[in-house]
Amino acid sequence: MPLITFNSENKTFHLSNNSISYIMTIEEGGYLAHLYYGRKIKEYNGLSDYPRINRSFSPNLPGSTDRMYSLDTLLMEYPGFGNGDFRQPAHMIYHKNGTQVTDFKYLTHEIVKGKPKLAGLPATYTTRDDEAETLIITLIDELTQMTVDLLYTIFAAENVITRSSLFKNNGVDDVRLQKVASMSMDIASCDLDLIHFPGTWARERQLVREKISSGQKKLDSKRGSSSHQQNPVIILADPKTTEQQGEAFGFSLVYSGNHEIQIEKDPYQQTRIMLGINSFDFNWLLTPGHNFQTPEVIMSYSSRGLNDLSATNHRVINKHLIRGNYKNQERPILVNNWEATYFDFDEDKIMAIVDEAHDLGIELFVLDDGWFGKREDDNSSLGDWFENEGKLKNGLKGLSEKVHAKGMSFGLWFEPEMISEISELFKTHPEWVLKIPDRASSPSRGQLVLDFSRADVRKYIYQKMTAILDNVAIDYIKWDMNRNMSDVYSNNLTSEHQGSVSHRYMLGLYDLLEQLTTEYPEVLFESCSGGGGRFDAGMLYYMPQTWTSDNTDAIARLNIQYSTSMFYPTSTMGSHVSAIPNHQTERETSLSIRGNVAMSGVFGYELDLSLLSDEEKNQIKEQVAFYKEHRHLLQYGTFIRLLSPYESNDVAWMYVNQDQSEAIVFYFRVLSEESYPLVKLTLDGLAKDKVYDCRGQKAYGDELMYSGFYVDPQLKGDYATEMYHFKELS
Repeated sequence: MPLITFNSENKTFHLSNNSISYIMTIEEGGYLAHLYYGRKIKEYNGLSDYPRINRSFSPNLPGSTDRMYSLDTLLMEYPGFGNGDFRQPAHMIYHKNGTQVTDFKYLTHEIVKGKPKLAGLPATYTTRDDEAETLIITLIDELTQMTVDLLYTIFAAENVITRSSLFKNNGVDDVRLQKVASMSMDIASCDLDLIHFPGTWARERQLVREKISSGQKKLDSKRGSSSHQQNPVIILADPKTTEQQGEAFGFSLVYSGNHEIQIEKDPYQQTRIMLGINSFDFNWLLTPGHNFQTPEVIMSYSSRGLNDLSATNHRVINKHLIRGNYKNQERPILVNNWEATYFDFDEDKIMAIVDEAHDLGIELFVLDDGWFGKREDDNSSLGDWFENEGKLKNGLKGLSEKVHAKGMSFGLWFEPEMISEISELFKTHPEWVLKIPDRASSPSRGQLVLDFSRADVRKYIYQKMTAILDNVAIDYIKWDMNRNMSDVYSNNLTSEHQGSVSHRYMLGLYDLLEQLTTEYPEVLFESCSGGGGRFDAGMLYYMPQTWTSDNTDAIARLNIQYSTSMFYPTSTMGSHVSAIPNHQTERETSLSIRGNVAMSGVFGYELDLSLLSDEEKNQIKEQVAFYKEHRHLLQYGTFIRLLSPYESNDVAWMYVNQDQSEAIVFYFRVLSEESYPLVKLTLDGLAKDKVYDCRGQKAYGDELMYSGFYVDPQLKGDYATEMYHFKELS
């Protein structure tokens, strides 16, 4: 059966698989209107056609005298501005005559097997044409001959539709794109909750759930990255939706730069949702004969609650976004020296950590910041990517050889997008910095931002990195970005192009990442931006895991990792055990809870292993051995949230393998109280007719899911934790 059909009689498009339907129609006047998105509908027969009604102060269609039909009230697919719709537009295009009105109407459409690539941008993909179908609807503004292709891809086996837009200047005059949403969708009158993920450094992606009320709400980043402050994802949910039941719609922008999400509820209780590049300070000159492709939005759907929505998001990222040698591959257990040494290290100190790591069973050592130039603190040497011989007496190559001789892998930290004013590179090329002429720069963490919109800058970074990669056996790269953009101006562009610098920067970054990850497929790249400041689907297309947060405190990580899991799988979430008192919160927690939280992501350690007691080392050996044995389950099993840190003092989540024969449950109690209520865990995702064993006790899956079991009432103290391992009895 085809995934996409067009009914020429009623002019409707129907995208559907076994679970979902998305329906649009070509309305009177040639306008593309939205009809339905949700559970699968077998056949559409017009009952949801938009009623005709006369709304005061809502203009007629351009050139029409019919008062019963207005763009101001219609459920639109890709709305414009200035011809009767007073809600937020999906596009704003500045024309030669000074107007910003573009009247896009249906021209043609095409249905193709599989999924076309997006030029120069990260996006989901298919490996076989039967995995998806793509609908390309072309709209045209007849006056200017501008067209926009609306791309819709529906996946056969997932409750997912992706969307993007391709603008083409087929006219004779230049135009300026001032707003180009990747997608827009209008939802008929209903009550909805908005779930979004604001935050800041060390407190990323904090879950906020609120009722969508009348008016407009904008969530965005102007920082030149997806940011700590507002992740480029949202969920719309029925107010009654929980983790286990109810309808939910997910939206994830596959982009790592300035972004905006707009939600508007009009006076008739209709909701408009838009995602795309931030229109703030965006201005793209589109000359005749040229195109502009927007980033992609992944739209996911569930009628069975937020856990099911997350499972869909996780599968799509792992199967259709992440690429290369590490797609669906187990990630190594690492130790990073940053919190152990900061900038104060030499080869002997590093090898002391490596020796301990080897004895504990750790598989990868990562050398962090401070190995290059004259880098003794964070005020110098970024851009000078040559070895600091005073720290590494045998150089990077010698250190790598020593690490590999231990049977371990070797990783290295870079911050390629940044430059220090105190550096050889800045002395040679001050014009390579993002800086407004005749204005003072705004340093952050003692550094400025290189202009990655420039090919010569990217070429320099490529040459420096590949010189090291070709000379030193490197298995892993941590790619960091420790400040946001300011003073955005490129010395390489004329004034008419300055409004495009932020996006050109992202295109340049993606270009370099594509080159490096393609030429060095054996290297595991991890994205970082002061922790999770650039944790987004765009980065995951190139680098299959991200440092979730610079905050390594186990209790703070409960909230961060819980909400991060709404969209991103645990195989992408870097999570480490660190020292106590914690370097961010100064909290003291047990090695047990630090281990259980860190094992709920891509597991590692970030502390001076040489300072641990024998008891601590034995406990780490047990953690490492357990994680190795169950790594595939913990990285690629179905992740299910049970108790939320945003609602309770008790937190729990679990992992279930594909055939439901094994599950691991982690339980955490934040604060201890006298006469504390008994806590009962009811599980999910098990096979109800299978018998499971845990700690010598057996139970059927239905009992564990419907009746549940009590957490040990003797569990005492703040920051307590338990781990439960369930295995099917044969």
